[in-house]
Amino acid sequence: MALADDLERIAQAAQARGAVTGVLAADLLDGTRVYLCAFESGDWLALGDDAEPLTSRRAVHDAAALAGLCEVAEEVSPDKTGVVPSPRVASNGYLDALGGAARRFEQFHGVVGPSPFGAELERAFQGVEGLAEQVVTRHLTPLT
Repeated sequence: MALADDLERIAQAAQARGAVTGVLAADLLDGTRVYLCAFESGDWLALGDDAEPLTSRRAVHDAAALAGLCEVAEEVSPDKTGVVPSPRVASNGYLDALGGAARRFEQFHGVVGPSPFGAELERAFQGVEGLAEQVVTRHLTPLT
């Protein structure tokens, strides 16, 4: 099944809890696919491939942080050729690919020393962490 089909399936499953405004997909390091569903109300719900709510606070937090970092990396990437158009899955591999492409671009253009791309990600980290905490706090089902 294509990612677009998975996102539609997950959005339909989440719709039972309210008006869904978006669904983001993230692959955690352990291979777990997490779908983060945003609701018009400002609430969130993380669903697994089986369209069931996740119960792990850590998994929900990590998926939200990874999705946020990938969004920021796409926005600040100096080399847009590495940016995968939506829909796409946020993953550590994708984040690494964006970072590698940015570094090669910077080196090709004579940037010496610390990476401006890396500095932008560092500056964004606090905001990304805030987003991840908001997703956990506003999650529609209990997390442990």
